[in-house]
Amino acid sequence: MARIKLELPARMFFETTLDLRISDINYAGHLGNDAVLRLAHEARLRWLKSLGYPHELKVEGLGLIVADTAICYRAEAFHGDALRFRLGADDINRHGFDLIYQAVDDNSCKEVARLKTGVVFFDYQTRKVAPMPEAFTGKLSQ
Repeated sequence: MARIKLELPARMFFETTLDLRISDINYAGHLGNDAVLRLAHEARLRWLKSLGYPHELKVEGLGLIVADTAICYRAEAFHGDALRFRLGADDINRHGFDLIYQAVDDNSCKEVARLKTGVVFFDYQTRKVAPMPEAFTGKLSQ
């Protein structure tokens, strides 16, 4: 079976560290697959706040929605580990972009996972996909 391969962009523009909580751990005693996506969501929100946006529904008058996701697991992580999430953008297009995440164990420097979320701008008043605001496009290259 073919495996998903996620390449890292040449430039990662944000990083944040998240501690693994007991609720992130599955019955096998390591980071659960469902928790990885929640951690990526937290990293994305921290990135947006660093740009001055309070949350995903208020980005230059529009909202952001996740259109698709992909996750590649590379190593285990355990309760109490600190994961450094590095973020970058790829496939920037008229309506959105792919946000690429790299999760690395802060202590061992092992890469734990790579993720992609395809993010699209959405006008919640018209309930339609919207073009990416120019003011936001410039922030992807900062």
